[in-house]
Amino acid sequence: MCAQQRAERDSGASPDGAADPLGSGARAPAAARTVLDGPEIQRALTRIAHEILERTKGGTDVTLLGIPSRGVPLAERLAERIERVEGRTVPRGSLDITMYRDDLRLAPARALGRTEIPPEGIDGRLVVLVDDVLFSGRTVRAALDALNDLGRPRAVQLAILVDRGHRELPVRADYVGKNLPTSLRENVTVQLEESDGADAVLLGPADRPRPGGRSGGAVEA
Repeated sequence: MCAQQRAERDSGASPDGAADPLGSGARAPAAARTVLDGPEIQRALTRIAHEILERTKGGTDVTLLGIPSRGVPLAERLAERIERVEGRTVPRGSLDITMYRDDLRLAPARALGRTEIPPEGIDGRLVVLVDDVLFSGRTVRAALDALNDLGRPRAVQLAILVDRGHRELPVRADYVGKNLPTSLRENVTVQLEESDGADAVLLGPADRPRPGGRSGGAVEA
């Protein structure tokens, strides 16, 4: 698996999820309220890391790929937690989905993010895509298309910090930090220490309607 626009469209926090034009925006709406603070985010990530280990039987063939922008530091944090438990290095990297988005012709030009695949590659491995917010599911679809051009994983799973609902595609996360019921007239904004100076998930009114008359902001995957 935002960034602001992507989050809004695909995850439900500022726009959609790869590079801030699609995902979790760092700018919080004026009337936003905190739904997850720093310690709660840390606990959610620790739980997800343990769930990954349990479901993958130790995660020996797991590769974590974060979707820019905020999915990348989240993937790094998950890898560090798994490493502390297992005592071995966990391959991780980033997967830019900008050129695979289905709204390229409708939106302003976006800066490309970075795709970094670990030396082990992804063929035959269990790839866990990581993003901050899951909303429409379109960012995840784009990520699967991007992944298909890079190799053939044994399986692909999805880890999300916040699932805000309102899916437009049949996409479901395997690991979720928090299920957050939202209105389409609300934005979910994810802030992380690496990019914003502090950890928080904020919920507030959308600053603009979504295309087609639908409102909502999100950081999505």
